Amino acid sequence: MDIDRIERDVLIAAPPERVWTKLVEFAWADTGGSRVGVEPRPGERFVAENPEHGKFPIVVERVERPRHLAYRWASAFAGQEPAAGNSTLVEFTLIEEAGGTRLAVVESGFAGLPAESRRGALDDNTRGWTEQLDALRQRVEAAAG
Repeated sequence: MDIDRIERDVLIAAPPERVWTKLVEFAWADTGGSRVGVEPRPGERFVAENPEHGKFPIVVERVERPRHLAYRWASAFAGQEPAAGNSTLVEFTLIEEAGGTRLAVVESGFAGLPAESRRGALDDNTRGWTEQLDALRQRVEAAAG
């Protein structure tokens, strides 16, 4: 098992543009609705808040609508600004495939986290991405009606 990165993907029965729209809404779901309909921009910073886990500042790194979205966050350090030594990079890639869209997520940088936080963050986020991608797939496909 790679201790630096998580790689997951899911095939969604929808075109990339529809997946992108739902991905952006879903990725920022914990912003209290303030991000719905707002296109991300590189350098933009905002805070996602999860009632169970806390507040997580997010910095958008790269946006190439509707193919690529990347952001940095300190998922193991609620409330901390993402920086070298406490954050990981999350990258979503959307590829048109078989009449749908393959949505891949890669979260990297776990090896740079403090040793005492690394394994927990990797394990938590590995489970989380599996659940989140499935939930997003269901949301996109349900919206197709």
